[in-house]
Amino acid sequence: MLKTFLTRPVAAIALALGLTGAAHGADAPLKIGTTAAFAIPLEAAVDEAKKQGLKVELIEFSDWIAPNVSLAAGDIDVNYFQHIPFLENAKAAAGFDLVPYAPGIINNVGLYSKKYKSFEALPAGASVAIANDPINSGRGLQLLAKSGLITLKPGVGYKATEEDIIANPKKLKILQVEAVQLVRAYDDADLVQGYPAYIRLANTFDARSALLFDGLDHKEYVIQFVIKPQNKADPRLAKFIDIYQHSPAVRAALEKAHGTLYQPGWES
Repeated sequence: MLKTFLTRPVAAIALALGLTGAAHGADAPLKIGTTAAFAIPLEAAVDEAKKQGLKVELIEFSDWIAPNVSLAAGDIDVNYFQHIPFLENAKAAAGFDLVPYAPGIINNVGLYSKKYKSFEALPAGASVAIANDPINSGRGLQLLAKSGLITLKPGVGYKATEEDIIANPKKLKILQVEAVQLVRAYDDADLVQGYPAYIRLANTFDARSALLFDGLDHKEYVIQFVIKPQNKADPRLAKFIDIYQHSPAVRAALEKAHGTLYQPGWES
């Protein structure tokens, strides 16, 4: 379910995950859960925190469910991999008592095409692959609306579904695909919703080649540091967030990992 960095003591991480709800003293390491797309800049923040006397353990999960389960159980102190729509959906589904603590970055999401260089060139009946989960499909539909290819009912926002499409002049055929499989759909569909972080990991095409990005059009997609409410006053959290948001070393790591395809959510 999860993998750990070789630079972190495996035994220590295993012990941490077994101590559900353990109290955290001032000298205890801050335990942060994340996923591969966000790990490298977080490692830079962990290194910088160590220089400033703050102990941090980074735990990398291989799915989008375990980080919230682990946080709710008290096995980690904070996670960093999700935006507010994802969090709200997870809370509704599982009853988690979790809250956003501080904003991180927003990863631009784009519409990509291997076959066409513009939206105008898309033929009638073109196939469009978007994510199949409720949260990410809504983001894909908002991108299609921004491109002018479809029109959505006013006010539906990130909760948009195909039933909210009120105009589709090109009669696009919308295909719903698992978000992690969208990179592969690039070879088959005429237009694909794509996540630059995962495109970079797959290394199959240029993540910068989208016909359109969403950026900060929808600030609800800023990735959040998420905690249990009772951890809000933890001074370790405040110190680590300050490092992540303001350290030149972390900013350099963000630029290396994401290039120009991200924006700092705390600066918007």
